[in-house]
Amino acid sequence: MAALLSLEGDEEVGALFDAARSVKAAVCGRGVALRGLLEVGNVCDKDCFYCGIRRSNGAVTRYRFGADEIVRLAEAAAAQGYDSLVVQSGEIESESHTRMVEETLRKIAPLGLGVTLSLGEQSEETYRRWREAGAVRYLLRIETSSEALYGRLHPADHSWARRVECLRALRRCGYQVGTGVMCGLPGQTAEDLADDIVFFADMDVDMIGMGPFIPHPDTPLADEPIDPKARLLLGLKMIAATRLYLHDVNIAAATALQALVPDGRERGVLAGANVVMPNVTDVEHRRLYQLYANKPCLDESHGRCRGCMERRLAAIGETIVFGHSGDSLHYRRRVSAKGGES
Repeated sequence: MAALLSLEGDEEVGALFDAARSVKAAVCGRGVALRGLLEVGNVCDKDCFYCGIRRSNGAVTRYRFGADEIVRLAEAAAAQGYDSLVVQSGEIESESHTRMVEETLRKIAPLGLGVTLSLGEQSEETYRRWREAGAVRYLLRIETSSEALYGRLHPADHSWARRVECLRALRRCGYQVGTGVMCGLPGQTAEDLADDIVFFADMDVDMIGMGPFIPHPDTPLADEPIDPKARLLLGLKMIAATRLYLHDVNIAAATALQALVPDGRERGVLAGANVVMPNVTDVEHRRLYQLYANKPCLDESHGRCRGCMERRLAAIGETIVFGHSGDSLHYRRRVSAKGGES
């Protein structure tokens, strides 16, 4: 896998992408699932050196949605035909936050949406409460499977081991579990990224969200050099290699790919991804949730964002998968093999 991730020639890279897309078509079909992405708050207890909403960034105007605001946007997403929603925010651990999310999930339940949470590290009790309230999937990106590299990218009070344990707790609570990494981190090697893919397999995850590392101007890593073309290529090769190794997982074409080139997400699909996440957050708040530089689609309403994505996918021969909540095929096979128990 490290050799695949190091390919540079157009012919070899093209063959890699073609192989990954063929596996995706054979195993997952020639369709792409849409997840409405709802960014419900940029308040964060974490202080990661690469993130634009890190707690030490005083340049950010902070916001947090309450249950009623989240439900309103979920209803709007359902009215537009979304079957699945991703609720994402900065990481907060408090009883009041836990209760708010519980309340929100119970109010959303009648809409019949498949709900993915991406709310960071929490206690196992909190994960269990949210699962019982209606969440079915959880995305917690590990960012790197290298504990040493993780330590160089985070303050001393951030624990790689705890993050891994949270992934295990999510599995115990019955979630479809997702994780992911950044590609092109300072000091990261092709071998590190290959190890990341092995980590996904060892953790038996159901879905993966990866993206290129793009420095944010208000972070300690702001001056890290970046070659957009090389960074894009690395992100796409990572999607392809992961698809070739883990055939039936859900892999998202990250919005960060589009920050590097206008058709970045389509290229992600052509490299083997089978999920895209149009933003359904109001424009005024979308501008405040910038984890990295050059976030795309800041001025598009959520209705336009979805329509644009549908046209883009049609142009590359992909169709939108409608009418189901977006369960990972890997998850369904895993549960079936265990006699229906998650």
